[in-house]
Amino acid sequence: MRTFAAIAEAGQFQKAAVDLSVTQQAVSKRIAALERDLGVRLFTRTPRGAELTIDGQAFLPHARELLRVAERAVASVRTGHRPLRVDVINSRGAASGLMRGFHRTHPEIDLDVVMLFDVETAVTAIRSGAIDASFRAVAAPGRPLPEDIESVRVLDEPLQLLTGPAHALAGAKSVSVAQLVGHRIWMPGIVPGTEWAAYYDDLVAEFGLTIEATGPNFGSDALLDTIADTPALATFMSEQMRLVWPVGHDLRRIPVTDPTPVYPHSLLWHRDNPHPALTTLRTHLAAASPGGDTAGTWAPGWVIPR
Repeated sequence: MRTFAAIAEAGQFQKAAVDLSVTQQAVSKRIAALERDLGVRLFTRTPRGAELTIDGQAFLPHARELLRVAERAVASVRTGHRPLRVDVINSRGAASGLMRGFHRTHPEIDLDVVMLFDVETAVTAIRSGAIDASFRAVAAPGRPLPEDIESVRVLDEPLQLLTGPAHALAGAKSVSVAQLVGHRIWMPGIVPGTEWAAYYDDLVAEFGLTIEATGPNFGSDALLDTIADTPALATFMSEQMRLVWPVGHDLRRIPVTDPTPVYPHSLLWHRDNPHPALTTLRTHLAAASPGGDTAGTWAPGWVIPR
């Protein structure tokens, strides 16, 4: 196909051979083989060179399209040419916000952002090359990362209490963790065995909170509706979670203090991943979120320290 398109462009077998860095004999053999496969003649030799036959003219646009498809296929997997593939835990949280900031700073870098289920799925995808990096809380109890996976803690996302207008704490400007004891915090969708389940299990054990994960998870809109209409329920939302709700809900986002629970996001990648944009991403994250634990915050003891 490439030889056929080169001859059509050059108008001569000899010129096409030079362009392709092969011999004229190789060019002639390739076209002869292609013509045998198709059962038609593609070129007519003339004193001026090679002219497309009617069949050759009909075949040319399809051959060029096949070459374009082949180039896109190769580019999709060639390191440095394919998009940087990054996993975030959800589309509205802090990790997604970090990637939006990275894209604004480096619009020249193509990105594919995906959302995988849990840290084990993310690590498997990193090791297989399906993704280049993932934002996760690591390492969950009893699940150390494989030796070929590197990680660095890049962001602590503070939790806030979200209540409806009739909740007992709705009027507070802030609440301490101790004030939450005895209140029902409803968080459907926590899946046992995941890293975020391990986080909330430790939060409950540390401070004696009541977190309920009962009922089906119908998504954030249904959760907001229930919190707005149920005075006895509240939920945790991260400080950077982007949410929109009807005005009539009158929901309240209340900072949690003494200490502030933070969800720890670490960036994971394979130590042998050569994608040049991965280094750019790590440099960007280091500048956007300096290291060091923040005073007055809490995270489980098993997470990677800052």
